[in-house]
Amino acid sequence: MTGAPGVGNRSAGIGEGEHLDETEVPGLPRGDDALLEGCRRGEVDAFERLYALHGARMKSIARNLLAHESDAEDAVQEAFLKIYRGAGSFRGTSAVSTWIYRILVNVCYDILRRRKRRAEDALTIESPGTDSGAAGGRTAAAGDHPLRIAIEQGVARLKPRQRDVFLLSAVEGFSHREISEVLDIPEGTSRTLLFEAKRHLQELLWDQGARSAAS
Repeated sequence: MTGAPGVGNRSAGIGEGEHLDETEVPGLPRGDDALLEGCRRGEVDAFERLYALHGARMKSIARNLLAHESDAEDAVQEAFLKIYRGAGSFRGTSAVSTWIYRILVNVCYDILRRRKRRAEDALTIESPGTDSGAAGGRTAAAGDHPLRIAIEQGVARLKPRQRDVFLLSAVEGFSHREISEVLDIPEGTSRTLLFEAKRHLQELLWDQGARSAAS
């Protein structure tokens, strides 16, 4: 990927067509303003420091939302290109980090939509007797703990918004206020979605445990 300085050489369930507003997010305290201002002026050093500050957490978020290492790296690259090109559109009514994470989440949604379309296209040309090899989800590697695998599979079965809130809260450590700003939902909705996600996971794990005991 080209166009954004400094990023290309580094390792780095939303409705169809829907995106979160990336121009203004009210609420959270401001931060990283000087770096973003440097990006507006085309300062490579400012952009590289912004990447150094947020790149690792962005990759962690993308990896959890996409469940794929290579896609996560692509998401971070694409998000930073959008950040570089869109620095002038940021109106400063929120924390820069909130704006950055919202752009990343939108990129992840785009990747998930493209992945879904590719899967649907593959199904249309796949012969009835073909074994896709992916119907059972992720294959457990040697040494994987059964409970961890069960949780990952359970998270994958959550509704998209429940999954996003659960991952941002339970895995990434975002507060409900931060989640509400990044996902553009009320804080109370974030709390409700997290409660529903945890309850659903408990039910799935209980059912799986009951089936294992009966077998």
